[in-house]
Amino acid sequence: MVEFKVVISDGPKSWQIIVDGHHANSLIGKKIGDEIDGIFVSLPGYKLQITGGTDKDGFVMRKDVPGMGRKRILTARSTGFKPKDKGVRKRITVCGNTISPNIAQINMKVIKKGTKPIEELLKAAGKIKEEEKKEET
Repeated sequence: MVEFKVVISDGPKSWQIIVDGHHANSLIGKKIGDEIDGIFVSLPGYKLQITGGTDKDGFVMRKDVPGMGRKRILTARSTGFKPKDKGVRKRITVCGNTISPNIAQINMKVIKKGTKPIEELLKAAGKIKEEEKKEET
């Protein structure tokens, strides 16, 4: 059975939720940039956008790489590679932009808020893993 860690970000706060069962199966095949209903992650009334993720071995998902599998791409400074010197390029392994069963973490951000606050909905569902993450400066 498929299980995802979903990190939901709403400004300076973020929450980590474990999604499994039929809700996790409904996320397979979605792409980075797709908007989904919050009911899949126990947030009815919310709209969320998929912003990225990583697979089970830690390779990042890239929006510009199509498909579900891993690919080796030549890249300069971008997602997955931060060189110290200017002009350096490197061939790195990344995942495609489509969610597959090999994905371990999915990052999402809130697009449209619901009537109840996120903390209240997650406490009622018993899904809170991490209260909040401090804002990065």
